Amino acid sequence: MIPVATIAPAPGCDCASCPFYIDNPAAAEPICSGCNTDCDYCGCARAEAVSHLASPCGQCPIRCGSRPDIRGWMADVGGTLGFEDLILETKFPPGLPRFIPQVDGHDVATFDEGLEWPAYGVGLRRVFSPETHRIYPKFSGIRAHNALRLAPGQLAVLVGYGEDPLVESFYTNRRALIPELAAQGWDLVLSPNFSMYGNQPRGEHLINFRRNLAIAVEMAAAGVAAVPNIYWFRLEDLDRYLAWLDDARPPAIAMNLQTFRTAGDWEQMALPGLTYLALSMPADVAVIVTGSSRAERIGALLELFGPRLHLVSQNPQAYARHGAQMTAEGRIERPARAQDLFAANVRFYDALVRGVAAPSP
Repeated sequence: MIPVATIAPAPGCDCASCPFYIDNPAAAEPICSGCNTDCDYCGCARAEAVSHLASPCGQCPIRCGSRPDIRGWMADVGGTLGFEDLILETKFPPGLPRFIPQVDGHDVATFDEGLEWPAYGVGLRRVFSPETHRIYPKFSGIRAHNALRLAPGQLAVLVGYGEDPLVESFYTNRRALIPELAAQGWDLVLSPNFSMYGNQPRGEHLINFRRNLAIAVEMAAAGVAAVPNIYWFRLEDLDRYLAWLDDARPPAIAMNLQTFRTAGDWEQMALPGLTYLALSMPADVAVIVTGSSRAERIGALLELFGPRLHLVSQNPQAYARHGAQMTAEGRIERPARAQDLFAANVRFYDALVRGVAAPSP
């Protein structure tokens, strides 16, 4: 049953009647400065009253105030879009290296030969199947360290990111899946991140910002060492995160920057937000970044966050499998064993994130 007190975004993105609009004097949670002007969903099937579709909202992946089931979604995220009630009590593994190679989970011991790296990451799609909505047999009922054949003392990191259908499927089935992750004994889990695109309704943004924190809280309550992922679109989003960080004091936050592919995306959207966070967030909160592999961007991140910066990347293994090594001069092809190229690539990225001279090829 949906609580009577549950509030929801206004249908049709009507700011004047929306309980989240900051200029609505009757707003229950004035946290939004208004609708997105470049939203592509304003002419949706429900808004146009398409009569031949019995339930057009059921075919739409976007959560907005026009959905007939929007109150169900609001109840599912706790009946609020605020962060104040989210209390995160989680663990952060000691000895986490500044650089964590993300691998595909196959032959980890072979790639680690002679390297003995302190931690390895694995993406969610290697652990959870979007087709069966279950944990893959390799990880089912077994400790993550054993499934990956890690050496004693090496850390297992689950990078809970993926394409939208994957993370949405995980969210739908999370109450059964989270206890399984807890039983697998991951040393650190970067909790799933729910997407934010500029052409979406503002209600979708706010729900997903809430879900990004809430799922980490839910994981931590089940014994998972979870770190929340954050996204933002406006200054008000960053201010809300900063207020939550100052109050909740999580040991770390994670940011998936892989969607900022172009120079414009990086300079106009990512870098200003990252700078604002770096200047204002608590100094003892670690920052774990994925999706940045360019030397100049890693340098910018290091300048902003210093020694609390950790980087996760799948490039070392991807390049090694294709016979390539990363150097200060760029990618070069080398006739060497894949594990030797992998070791060289890991050391290269580790040097970048620590701000030291990269080793010579």
